[in-house]
Amino acid sequence: MDRKNIVELIEASDLDGLVRLVDGFANMREWSAIQELVERCGEAVERGKQVWGAAHYGEYRLALDAPAEIAATVVVPGAGRFAPGPLWEVAASSHSWDELDAHLSDPTMRSIVAQERALRGDGVPIDAVDVDHIDVPSHPQPWEPVYAGAVYRSDGVDVAGPELGDMLWIDLPERATRLADDPATDALIDLVLPWLEESSGRGEALVVEGSAEEAIRTLGPSRARVKEIELADAMQLMTWTAASGGAYGRRRGTPAGRAAAWWALACLLGMEDDWPVDPKTLGEEGDTLRWLAWEPGDIAGGWSFHMAIEDIDEHLAWAVSAADEK
Repeated sequence: MDRKNIVELIEASDLDGLVRLVDGFANMREWSAIQELVERCGEAVERGKQVWGAAHYGEYRLALDAPAEIAATVVVPGAGRFAPGPLWEVAASSHSWDELDAHLSDPTMRSIVAQERALRGDGVPIDAVDVDHIDVPSHPQPWEPVYAGAVYRSDGVDVAGPELGDMLWIDLPERATRLADDPATDALIDLVLPWLEESSGRGEALVVEGSAEEAIRTLGPSRARVKEIELADAMQLMTWTAASGGAYGRRRGTPAGRAAAWWALACLLGMEDDWPVDPKTLGEEGDTLRWLAWEPGDIAGGWSFHMAIEDIDEHLAWAVSAADEK
């Protein structure tokens, strides 16, 4: 691959050619050539050339494929804005903590990479994470699931969705009395915020005086497929949802999704004023709630998130329904 092609393709605003050039350099492990391409594209963008996509793709390939000391150079705030996911998650998906540790200087990026690696089961020391930069424990708690990590490729990202098993059709009861929105309804909608603000998604959450089934009915459907799930399953589902960007939004990453799921759980338990919450107490109290995964019908594709939660002691229930189609 001739580096002279970089300038020629930039001046021609040949985005496809630049992307192919990045792929070629990556295949040949010519990381300095990709770094040069990214730098030259950045300069050209300031001159009005529409080649920012190639620069972001170059940064993405560095984070994904380059040795840790080079990958870490793009793990900085604002890099790779239009990559398939945040570059800290990309780099953490393909490099161990031991490889990245010495090369991460930004405190926030360092903390969130450490958390991502810890969630993937890497042996990250507790003191590697600056607690001033996160609101939840860096390492999974005994009551949490094994979170599914994103698998990045040169052309995109895959994240396994939660396996909830078979659901059963039920006829839903009459609608219940809908109450005013509360912190929990806001937190449930926050789980799908990128779907609503950056993509074409739609969603609604509500709280009622009644059961989980009545909460679902109050959203609209008279029949639904439902399955009772455990707290760990609910955390997996909420984290997967909140980590994603939906069909077209920007992916937030697993640590960010998990933090949103912790906040939602705290709000459902009325513990938002105690934030950051005691992890053991949160798990114990969360296990007292009744959790339902549900679907309004056969899901044809796209992104969907449907859940109902019941606090039996307080005779309150919440339901959320969100979808985003490609």
